[in-house]
Amino acid sequence: MSANTPQPIGSSTAAADISQQQATFTAKGANPHLIKTIENFSVRPRWLFVRIETEGGVVGWGEATLEGHTEAVQGSLRDIARRLKGWDAMNIEDIYTYLYRHRFYRGGEVLMSAISGIDIALWDIKGKILGVPVWQLLGGKVRENCPVYGWIGGDRPSDVLEQAKVRKAQGFTRVKMNATESIGWLDSPHALDETVKRLAEVKSIGLDAGLDFHGRVHKPLAKQLVKLLEPHRPLFVEEPLLPGHPNEMKDLYNKTSIPIALGERLFTREDVRPYFELGCIDIIQPDIAHAGGISETKKIATMAEAYDIGVAPHCPLGPVAFAASLQIGFSTPNFVVCEMSWKMHYNVGADLFTYMTNPDVFAVKNGAIDLLMAPGLGVEINEELIRKEAAEASKLEPWINPLFRGDDGSVREW
Repeated sequence: MSANTPQPIGSSTAAADISQQQATFTAKGANPHLIKTIENFSVRPRWLFVRIETEGGVVGWGEATLEGHTEAVQGSLRDIARRLKGWDAMNIEDIYTYLYRHRFYRGGEVLMSAISGIDIALWDIKGKILGVPVWQLLGGKVRENCPVYGWIGGDRPSDVLEQAKVRKAQGFTRVKMNATESIGWLDSPHALDETVKRLAEVKSIGLDAGLDFHGRVHKPLAKQLVKLLEPHRPLFVEEPLLPGHPNEMKDLYNKTSIPIALGERLFTREDVRPYFELGCIDIIQPDIAHAGGISETKKIATMAEAYDIGVAPHCPLGPVAFAASLQIGFSTPNFVVCEMSWKMHYNVGADLFTYMTNPDVFAVKNGAIDLLMAPGLGVEINEELIRKEAAEASKLEPWINPLFRGDDGSVREW
């Protein structure tokens, strides 16, 4: 090991020295919490799990899913695995700081998703070692359950009323659906009529509904659509404009009383800062598998509270990301609701409970999920099935998002 190799806190820069913290951790001089292995597993439907094992045999699970970019994240994870072997898994903040700050290039969806998978697994390990759920490590609980919502309508929304009835029977009180199908930059105003109709249908059976514009709707139509929706009082509108337009979002914000939510394509406190400072959103939606894991998501949530902004984690993902998001919810005063991917339209070949051995912990009761009590993340993962599925999935093409084109052949926002 060279003298310039990054070391955990407590190490000198001399190549021959070993961290005093690590060398004297136990009577025998061995630290059971050192990172032994880091593996990743790509599985159906489109998820990327991370497994970290310590020298003492404690296993933590993380999720680094980045829909449509699996191979890029796997490349980053291989690099991280090489760098972190031998580091103390208990020093989460030190590891996060190194991974984010030390490597000069930082941020972006690929690097942050890789960091997220590592970070979530480290919190799982720490909770298991200390024998407490992660929410205890984040300051303790502030609520007994977390409200959740399920999806209806699919990528091209249809049959929403029947699907809403099913969700209501499953215990949900809130749902979300895509606001529009593929839509032009300046489309016919009649293209918005079905959106209003669908919202009215869902609300007619007593459910609240959020509408995901998905960044598909550009400014000329977005301001029309929020005005049309306002009498029907959606729970929120999500990504009514593409990220990167905070000033335009502020203009839209000033035109409507509907709560505005966004954040799945913002990955750090630096990314969300302009939206907070402009006062142009009501709800921030960090995705724990993209936004630096539990460490950064909790910091974004705390920052949001200072601006009276609610936190609603984006999570159309697997059980590990969902459990991690709930840990944030249980310990965060300004948490409002969490997305849940159970029986979501993207879940082809596997669903939220497929890789779990304790799916009962995610039971939806009166629109919410009760406090997770087991140490760590609170989910038990079927490792044998994941390894088997990853071997099969490696023979398949990775998931990619649909391609939307207009009548003229031009690419539209998905």
